[in-house]
Amino acid sequence: MCTPRSSKQGGKSPRETRVEMVELVLPNDANTMGNVLGGRVLHWIDMAAAIVAHRHCRSEAVTASMDEVSFLAPIRVGQMALIAARMTYVGRTSMEIRVDVQSEDLLSGERRQTSTAYLTFVAVDKSGHPVPVPPLILETEDEKREARAAEARRAERLEEHDRTPREMEQR
Repeated sequence: MCTPRSSKQGGKSPRETRVEMVELVLPNDANTMGNVLGGRVLHWIDMAAAIVAHRHCRSEAVTASMDEVSFLAPIRVGQMALIAARMTYVGRTSMEIRVDVQSEDLLSGERRQTSTAYLTFVAVDKSGHPVPVPPLILETEDEKREARAAEARRAERLEEHDRTPREMEQR
């Protein structure tokens, strides 16, 4: 339910719900090699995406899925983790959120992309039943391109979900 800017009708743009978080990586965040634990990064990703989802729908929202996450580079103790999340697609009750994680060296200022993830959240009422979400207002060509890519990812997720366990084993 992505709409052009002219028909706002209670919707929000990705800019209005964007989240940026910063975490200083400390020894209790790290493994024995001094790299941040993958589980800690996944937690940060989920938290940032949850805030975006709540800002957009202004209701309860739960994590439905997280697409494949690749850890491209380590984040070391003493570096900062920069987590940026933004809405990419809105369906009737679900939302896709992209989260990018970068490391930043505090001394040099050098930044490096460390991971990207796409999460799907579902807006729910107090009983846990899905509820409709406001439309996503796409303001830029990049946002429109990202929404088209999100629709393709959604179709792929739905197709994957519909496969039988036997079909999954044959892949």
